[in-house]
Order: sequence, then structure tokens, then C-alpha cells
Amino acid sequence: MISKKYRRNSVAICLVLALGGAYAILHRPADAVVNEVQASTSASGGGGTAKTSASSPAAPDFSGIVARYGPAVVHIGVKEAASIDENGQSTSGGEALGSGFIISQDGYILTNNHVVDGASSVSVKLTDGREFHARVIGKDKTTDVAVVKIDASNLPTVRIGNPDNSKVGEWVVAIGSPYGFDSTVTSGIISAKSRSFSDDSPIPFIQTDVPVNPGNSGGPLFNLNGEVIGINSMIYSRTGGFQGLSFAIPIDAAMHVKDQLVSTGHVTRGRIGVGVQPLGADKAKALGLDSNSGAFVGSVDPDGPAQAAGLRAGDVIISVNGKHIGSPTELIGQIAQLSPGSDASVGVWRSGAERKLPMVIGAQQSPERAETAPRQQRQQQSGPRLGVAVRPLSDDEQQQAQLPGGLMVQQATGPAAAAGIRTGDIIVAVDGELIRSVEQLRDMIAQANDSVSITVVRDGEQASVEVPLS
Repeated sequence: MISKKYRRNSVAICLVLALGGAYAILHRPADAVVNEVQASTSASGGGGTAKTSASSPAAPDFSGIVARYGPAVVHIGVKEAASIDENGQSTSGGEALGSGFIISQDGYILTNNHVVDGASSVSVKLTDGREFHARVIGKDKTTDVAVVKIDASNLPTVRIGNPDNSKVGEWVVAIGSPYGFDSTVTSGIISAKSRSFSDDSPIPFIQTDVPVNPGNSGGPLFNLNGEVIGINSMIYSRTGGFQGLSFAIPIDAAMHVKDQLVSTGHVTRGRIGVGVQPLGADKAKALGLDSNSGAFVGSVDPDGPAQAAGLRAGDVIISVNGKHIGSPTELIGQIAQLSPGSDASVGVWRSGAERKLPMVIGAQQSPERAETAPRQQRQQQSGPRLGVAVRPLSDDEQQQAQLPGGLMVQQATGPAAAAGIRTGDIIVAVDGELIRSVEQLRDMIAQANDSVSITVVRDGEQASVEVPLS
């Protein structure tokens, strides 16, 4: 639990917020964490694509998509178990709401991890009014994907699309339960692709301007063909509500996680052992490339798969298994989806020419295993010890928060989450020392002993929390 001390600041801070668990009822406060045919409603029969309205040619008619696939979108209710606080007092469990969508007729449903995380029971309500108890088949914090199952048959299902075929500027549609209003339909466009909130995130988020709010989390994002291309997961906001920036997990990444959760109950991810960075226009020109797409290799792990395959610092990775790589985020996402031990062909640009390097994909270390790794290994990467993904504050954020330094928490897991640190908190000090950079935080956590005192600012208030590290 975080104990409050201290000062107030009325200026709102820009936060990344998870959507699903953010709409809560009863005892649970709002979660601030960082949410084949084509059918129509015409008498002639049916499809699932959007039509252009006769009265407004520029605006698509989404009624066909809603009629065909709306029944496959579900309302998810979550009950949390009672817990004991730091003073030994019992706290009653809360209830929260989210969304999900049916991907198989026998009852498998996709949603967000943060919708069902910590649940003592999960219920699913269909649009026809039927309600079922649901089992959590598996969940993955890294991608924020979870799979739940209900015992039913002949259920309506969505159609899965390919996010790679989507383009910035295209119309998209969300269906979900914002603030508990079931089957709410909103629309907008794809604003950007391959957004990332941390350097090592395996998810290249789809950014949209579709109005989504707390309770939308876990719901589907449809293209105009009625295909699901993403799971609505987060918003970027200064108020806690929608302000034009929403983010969805690409459905291909989510389905990859789903397949592993259903078959094994856990997720493995590939790695090749490189440190990469964006390729600037000047560097691309100097290397003889026509564009600055790709991932510039700044370092190579001497014991990793890339080193064994002959990859060098200074190479530019431009493809994986023939698929174009436009940025480091895309590279991380593509490699993460490859199975450890599988063969891959990595296209690199070196000395003015492209070459293919055969490579055997390695395995990422899971957070659970990282927690039990030797101390020397953990000191090389402080994230698993503390369990946060952070980024520097922008100049505007720093000015609005009236802080001399600090790092925005984009994801909190492990010890940090257990101690009460949330996405959207600003870490301002460790053991009383002001934090000004990610590298400083990493070094301090690596050198710490068994615990640290973390000072954060949340909603204009300063608080301190003791975080055990081992």
C-alpha cells in the first residue's frame, strides 16, 4: 500500500491508462494503469462490411458490422478476493467490468490481462442476456492478453483479420462496455501504427482516435470488412477519460499469445540478442539506404543468436523471414512472436548491399525466471528486480507536474505492482535521491540491497513506498 504524505498539485498529469479494470464499482477505485460473408441490415440480406450512407457519402454505415458481429462481443464482470492490508486489516473485494469477444463457437474469449488479473471469479454476459461463469485459461502481463472460457456451444464469433493490411487513415470501429453501457459502438480512424511505450515492448500498438473509455478494455477493434484487427487496451489522457488517443493490441500478436496460453498455459518469446535503435535520415543516407526504415544495430550480445549468425554492430535489420521491418518496435514484435529454437532468415543491410543471415531464435527469459536469476545477472537489467517500464517526462509533462525530474511509469509488475506502484505514477526519487534518467534508475536498482524506498507522484500527491527487491 502507498502511504500518502505530502503535497498537492492541481495540475493534471498526462497518463497512459489501462481501460478495462479502470471502470470499477462498489469498493474498487478506478485503475490508472501505464483499455465471410458480408452482412448488412438491408432486406436483401447480409454482410459484415460497412456501407456508405446515401445521405452522407463520406461517412461509412457500420450497422452491418454491428448486426453481424456485435453478438460476439461480451460483457465481462470480475469479482476480486478480499485481502489483508499492511496493518493486518481485512479489505472487502471489489467488482470491476470490462469487455471481450468470442473467438470460437465452443466458448473461448479474448480480453485484456488487466481485466481479469486478481479476479476471484469471472462472469460473461452475452447480448442475448445469457450469463455464464468463466474460467481463466491463461493470461500474459507482458502483452496484456488473457483468454477466458465459458461452457457453451454454437456461439457467435468474430472474424480475425490481418493488421498488416490496415492503413493509417482507415476507418475502424470499437464495440464494448464503456462505464458498463453494454454493446456501445464507436468509430474513428487509425491514427498511427507500431506505437511503443517502452524500448523492449513486444507490442507495436495500433493508435486510433476511436472514442474508448474505462470498460472498453478487452473489446474488439474492427476494420470496415468486419474483421477484428486489434484489442482495445489503453488510452493516453490527462483526465482519465478519452481525449482522442486510444491504443489497441494488434490481433496477430494477441492470437499468437492465445495459442500458447490455450496449449501450454504460458508464453515463450523469441530473442536474437541485439540492441537496436531507430535509423535517422542522415545515417540512412550515409549507409546507402533509400529510406530510414529498419532497425540500426547498436550492440550485439556476444553469447546470443545474432552473434552466432554473424550479425554485427552497424548492420541495419530490414526484414525477418521476408517481412519488412520498419522500426525497432516492429523488429521486437516480430522476433517475440517466433518460437525459441526455430530457424529464421534475417535480412540486413551492410556495406551498401542486402544479405540474408540464417539464425536460430533464442528464448527470452520470463519475468518469473528472471526473479530467481543470480544477482550478477539481475544487475545487468534492473527491470525484473523492480518490475517497472519507465520513460523520461516530456518537457510539457515536467512543467505541468512542476517537478525537477522524474520518470513516467508505463507498466508496473512484480515487486513494484505488489507494493502499490501503478502505471501513470511518476517516480521522482529512490532512497531520497532525485531520479533524472532511466539509466540512473537502472543503476540504483542494480546496486541496491534487499529493498528501496520509492517516492512517486500520483494525481498531484507525493507518496513513498518501500519495495522489497529480493
